[in-house]
Parts: sequence; C-alpha cells; structure tokens
Amino acid sequence: MFRSLFATPARTRLTLVTWLYLLVAGHLLGGLLLTWSDGLGFYLHWVDNAFWTTPVPAEAAAQQRWWFALFGATLQSYGIGMLALTHLGHRLRSAAAWGWLLVGIVVWGPQDIWLSAKAGVWVNVLVDGLALLALVPPLLWLIVNDRRAVQP
Repeated sequence: MFRSLFATPARTRLTLVTWLYLLVAGHLLGGLLLTWSDGLGFYLHWVDNAFWTTPVPAEAAAQQRWWFALFGATLQSYGIGMLALTHLGHRLRSAAAWGWLLVGIVVWGPQDIWLSAKAGVWVNVLVDGLALLALVPPLLWLIVNDRRAVQP
C-alpha cells in the first residue's frame, strides 16, 4: 500500500500535497490548542522544567501561559499562510509557491532550534526537528517536480 502512494510522479505529488494539507491542519489545530487550552498543560510543564528547578512562581506561570496563547494565535496565522501557499502550489503547480513556503520554514527552523537549544528547551528542539523533517523533503520534491512540469 505504501508503495502505491509513490508509484508515479503524479501519485507522489498528490500524496505529498495531501501530507502538506495534513501538516497545515496540525498547525491550525496546534495553534488553537495553544491559545485556548491554557498552553497545552503538558507542553507548558516541559518548558517550565527547562527554566525552573523549583515550583514555578504563579506570576511566571501566568506570563508563560500568556506567551503561549499569543504564540498559538501566531501559529494559527502561519497555518493560514501555509494553507494559502499549499493551495496555490497545488492548484497552479507552482514551484514558486512551494519555494516561498520553504523559505519561511528555513528562516524559522534554524533560529527556533538555536534559541531553544540555547535555553535548554530540548522538547522544542525535537518538535522543530520533526517539523523540518516533515516539511522540507516534500517541499524540495514538489519544487523540482513542478519546475520540470512547466519546462518545455
């Protein structure tokens, strides 16, 4: 079954675009959860442990929840941008749309990983690394494939 998802370039393209739509949905859902579920308690706990060896002071916890809620709204907005570029890339077979999506990820990823590692928030380094692995290879394939499709 897995092999059939990549049997032809057209099938591979559809599989990768569907994968990207799923990742977009994950960004939107993750953003909603961060904003409206008090910072995804378990994730907030992991981040707190990177900065506090004692129980987190109430004021610091409240500020962290506020930052998580703001980041959740930002993630929702980014997810909408991803949705637009994924839709345009898919419908127009646009290597440029895939390229712009890749540029945004390449600007975000290394910086986020570096800042997270510097702060010792290893769970974030792991999540970011997985996001890069999930996004970069499909986008590179789509850029090459869609660029080939429009060449004479």
